[in-house]
Amino acid sequence: MYIATSRSSDLAAEVDRKPALRRVSANVVALGMVSLVTDISSEMVTAVLPLYLVLGLGLNPLQFGLLDGLYAGATAVVRLLGGHAADRWGRLKAVAGFGYGLSAVCKLGLLAAGSSVAAIGAVLAADRTGKGLRTAPRDALISLSSDPATLGRSFGVHRAMDTVGAFLGPLVAMAVLWLSLGNYQAVFFTSFCVAAIAVLLLGLFVRDRRSDLEQRARTTVRAALGLLRDAPFRRISIWAALLGLVTIGDSFVYLVLQRRWSVEPQLFPLLPLGTAGVFLLLAVPLGRLADRVGRWAVFLAGHVALGAALLILAGPTGGIWIAVCALALHGAFYAATDGVLMAAAGPMLPAGLRATGMAVIQTGQAVARMASSVLFGLAWTVWDLRPAVFVAAGVLLVAVLAAAVVKPWAVRA
Repeated sequence: MYIATSRSSDLAAEVDRKPALRRVSANVVALGMVSLVTDISSEMVTAVLPLYLVLGLGLNPLQFGLLDGLYAGATAVVRLLGGHAADRWGRLKAVAGFGYGLSAVCKLGLLAAGSSVAAIGAVLAADRTGKGLRTAPRDALISLSSDPATLGRSFGVHRAMDTVGAFLGPLVAMAVLWLSLGNYQAVFFTSFCVAAIAVLLLGLFVRDRRSDLEQRARTTVRAALGLLRDAPFRRISIWAALLGLVTIGDSFVYLVLQRRWSVEPQLFPLLPLGTAGVFLLLAVPLGRLADRVGRWAVFLAGHVALGAALLILAGPTGGIWIAVCALALHGAFYAATDGVLMAAAGPMLPAGLRATGMAVIQTGQAVARMASSVLFGLAWTVWDLRPAVFVAAGVLLVAVLAAAVVKPWAVRA
């Protein structure tokens, strides 16, 4: 657990006096480039998938919620397997690379799936399996390549680079749709080509952080399960899952915007750009703020921003500026939570179990968000749009208040 001692404060101050380019290791930058290119590929698909499924194939909100939940939750078990395998074999880069490669191949799978909802669901599950395998080893590499006092900044830089890809992905998808006269298959094939480049970048430029034989011998299933006996780590894992349960998925946020303001289908892929732009601007500043004032406080503030965005979406008034505010708050939510949570958890974990421990937290979130998508889709189907959004916002803000009172640790983290 990271404890704010005078020594760590002096270290943070010393780091702040260094030139900006020396604050983040080259390995973090290389991983950021891999994530940037990968996100161009994945966001191309994400940007068009809701419309493809809801408007193109005619799915209702509950059916879409089931698929969206599968998309979010298919990573649950493989996150643990990927994290533990990476620690056990001492090959973080190899396991991450396999995950990136699997996700790339799945873009071709979408071409083969055609209009079959079952086949699309299977391909999405396989794609998320690849993401589940790579995420914990990748975040462990970032953590192990960084100074503990500046983990928030390192994760912020990585997430900012990742978000550049998220920003470019929808633009590329729109360009491909325009050039191909609305051919979704062209988007899927282009996405595969971009993902293949990311795998190549990983192999050429990312350095592995291998553990020694003695450390690997201590990386057992019993040791992994023992992580949850540590009270602070157990609490942060539980709260991350509970907050994930009351967090609605991105696709639903964009569908709510589309329904409430009648966004034209050809403009729908632009909606994620609002989220990505704010995420890009705030990821590094909020990462640095988390290092200074406390990572849990910033993490919870991000969920408050999401709750505010939902209240705006469910409000009685509309207009372009309301939509802009909602997307800005949605981007702030990600900037304050995504990398900050991993930065908070990293110092709690021994180096030999870093990927495993991060996978435990990410697995809890994945399962919770899978359930959240299904529940919100059901609420939308039964209650209609605005009541479902109001209930989601209210439950989220109550959960944030509870998490602020019952902190996962007693000291600054």
